[in-house]
Amino acid sequence: MAAADQPTTGPLRRGAALASTYRVQLRTPASDPDGRGFVLADVEELVPYLADLGVGSVYLSPMMTATPGSTHGYDVVDPTTVAAELGGIDALRSLRQACRAHGLGVVVDIVPNHLGVDQPVANRWWWDALRRGPDSPYFSFFDFDTEPANGADGRIAIPVLGSPEDVEQLVVVTPTGPGTESGSGTESGSGSGEAGSVEAELHFYDHRFPVAPGTGEGSAQQVHDRQHYRLVHWREPLLGYRRFFTVTGLAGLRQEDPAVFDATHSEVRRWCEEDLVDGIRVDHPDGLADPVGYARRLRELAGDDRWLLVEKILAPAEVLEPAMPVDGTTGYDALRLIDQMLVDHSGQARLTELATRYSGGPGDEEQVHEQSALLKRQIVIEDLSPELTRLARAVRRDAAGGRESSDAAGPDPIGVTSVGPDGVAGGGIDGGDDDDEQAMLREALVSVIAKTPVYRADYPVLRGTLPSIMEDLQRQEPELESALRLVAGALALGGEASIRLAQVTGAATAKAEEDRLFYRLGRLVSLNEVGGSPGRMGLPVEAFHLAMAERARATPLAMTTLSTHDTKRGEDVRARISVLSQLPGEWADLVAEVFRRFPPPAEDTGYFLLQVIVGVWPESGEPSDVLRSRLHDYAEKALREAAVHTTWTDQDGDFESTAHKWIDTLLDSGGALLARFARRIAPAGRDNSLIAKATQLMSPGVPDVYQGTEVWEDSLVDPDNRRFVDYAPLRSGAVARSGHPKFTLVREALRIRREHPAAMAGGAHVPLPVRGPAAADVVAFTRSVAGRPAVGMIARRRTAVVGAADVAGTSVQLPDGEWAVRPDGRSISGRVDVGDLLSGSPVVLIVREAD
Repeated sequence: MAAADQPTTGPLRRGAALASTYRVQLRTPASDPDGRGFVLADVEELVPYLADLGVGSVYLSPMMTATPGSTHGYDVVDPTTVAAELGGIDALRSLRQACRAHGLGVVVDIVPNHLGVDQPVANRWWWDALRRGPDSPYFSFFDFDTEPANGADGRIAIPVLGSPEDVEQLVVVTPTGPGTESGSGTESGSGSGEAGSVEAELHFYDHRFPVAPGTGEGSAQQVHDRQHYRLVHWREPLLGYRRFFTVTGLAGLRQEDPAVFDATHSEVRRWCEEDLVDGIRVDHPDGLADPVGYARRLRELAGDDRWLLVEKILAPAEVLEPAMPVDGTTGYDALRLIDQMLVDHSGQARLTELATRYSGGPGDEEQVHEQSALLKRQIVIEDLSPELTRLARAVRRDAAGGRESSDAAGPDPIGVTSVGPDGVAGGGIDGGDDDDEQAMLREALVSVIAKTPVYRADYPVLRGTLPSIMEDLQRQEPELESALRLVAGALALGGEASIRLAQVTGAATAKAEEDRLFYRLGRLVSLNEVGGSPGRMGLPVEAFHLAMAERARATPLAMTTLSTHDTKRGEDVRARISVLSQLPGEWADLVAEVFRRFPPPAEDTGYFLLQVIVGVWPESGEPSDVLRSRLHDYAEKALREAAVHTTWTDQDGDFESTAHKWIDTLLDSGGALLARFARRIAPAGRDNSLIAKATQLMSPGVPDVYQGTEVWEDSLVDPDNRRFVDYAPLRSGAVARSGHPKFTLVREALRIRREHPAAMAGGAHVPLPVRGPAAADVVAFTRSVAGRPAVGMIARRRTAVVGAADVAGTSVQLPDGEWAVRPDGRSISGRVDVGDLLSGSPVVLIVREAD
């Protein structure tokens, strides 16, 4: 876009910065056992390489000061500073200058929903709030539950003890002077201890907690009894604060309070005032009390010309809330469309049979919806029991009209103002009903959550969702009528109950689907992805085009992605596994032979893990010791997340040991069998990878290239997908000189995007006419501005069963003019035979030549 064509407001004013992004994972040296880090200065060294690659913006993982040793940065402990270990604000300024010198933008990732509290002493706000309680200026920052009926006598319950009796293991530690380390100083267990003039601490082994002023005398148990918090057994259903999902080390923030927003965004404001960033990615807005209100405040802070994205998981038929003044999501919805488009629907019947036999169910939409609802129930009742209890109290209070304090707080319906200084909630009716009524209310809430088909249903665009669920439940569960009436009455007020229901529903959905169900479903595990819809199998090309055309009109600046720090399997692994849908018979034969020769510890476990193993098996040579270790780490996480044979909290050591031995046996004795099959599917897997990458890079939206995915990569779930990238061969040019097919494609597409910003940032998605016997397997489109096509791509899918010769006679009609095939420079026009065009590659990029 010429300078004269650049808009004066809106994200497009940033021009080339929105051509694409390249995500890097920052790491402090303390996060790595070998002391290796990847800090802002390291990113700056990459800038010349990224500019040559064609990238538009460097996209940074969270860089605020995080929990010491954090490997990801999402457990921020100080949102007012760029981590000194990463280089601090000066390193960010230096990076910005380097990026400007090379024509690159900077995009940052922020975490407004929560702060890290796993090490209380590392978080001064949390430490002060625990130490001083309501007298602390930071107490109102956190979404504490300090009602008298919270199960901890109105104190902040912190689940850290190994057993209820472990309270006897507490000790009071009095530091001997400034900078005293944990464990030094004077300790007192059941004996007496005195804080004196130096602040005492309460210790439970390595866990450190503050002691309120003037409460440090007596035994450790007596000191504990005087605190604003209560340490409880981690298995007790007690929790004194909202958390991120089920992670007790991440405490929710009250961003609905303008003072909290201002305090937690002071550093972000500085970045914007100094123009250090071009875009901001917001982590997990669904956890906030008011995501729409938050987005509006952030837009006001950032200005109209910065790119704003939200990490929002959309259901297949869900749209992003139009009232949120953001440019789109972080791209999981686009990932779902691209992955589905590469799945061969003709393999559905056979893979469904295999899933029924080995995984205990067909894996279709009916099973997915049924299992999702059942697991949501289980998650809410067991894992989110404290949240359910708090929600039930809010329902009873709101339904009884106890909103006086909420009304007084205006737009802050769940502020601490709803709790008096003595911890008593105004207008509450807690304890007013018998146990049966309490149980019925909990059952009604669990049922509503289980039936909610989205992460949270209180967005304006989803109005009608909850009334419809209520209507269905009253018809299906008449015994819940009275409790449902209570719930409906509370939700109608739009107060605390409505907000907490939305927050619990989001946590339940994420845990039930992404972190449990998607580790159980076995029909085709490449579809078990964040934001995925594994119950559906395959997407017709025409449906794909329609979806992309709608995206071009509705959210042209939304991010698109194929790999992230959260994906369960990297893009190339999923691409290879999806080939199984083209060869279900051969896959079935392999499974039968593997299970006959190497019986797995359980067939559902073996069937799931075998797909992953063939997805990462090297095309040549044997699996390395590093890959073996990575597979064992993956298997441990997958088995425990699935929670069928073992769990994180109740581990079955015998089963896990048997599973690990099975993996070793496969690697040691089944190599020939697996290597032969890997060689069979690997070429089509590479084709899938190239098609997926080209589609992402040329389709509507701003594509992100996750670190290292410009070449083949075999990452699995975190932390595997956050490994350090070996940039030496990339920066030296060795990879480019080798003609690496994926690198060549990525570099060419990124450069095209920078050369044609108008077409890529705002152009329409226009399918090209395809005729012939293989038309259903050809993906061809252009990106057009004002009706004039500028760039595009042509690809053929299902390459394991449809070769280039099979596509001969199938043609694509190009728009008028001459078109250059990139990167080889061939010139084509008119009607082009796909078999000839794609004889050497499954995909080509095309650029209209100047008239």
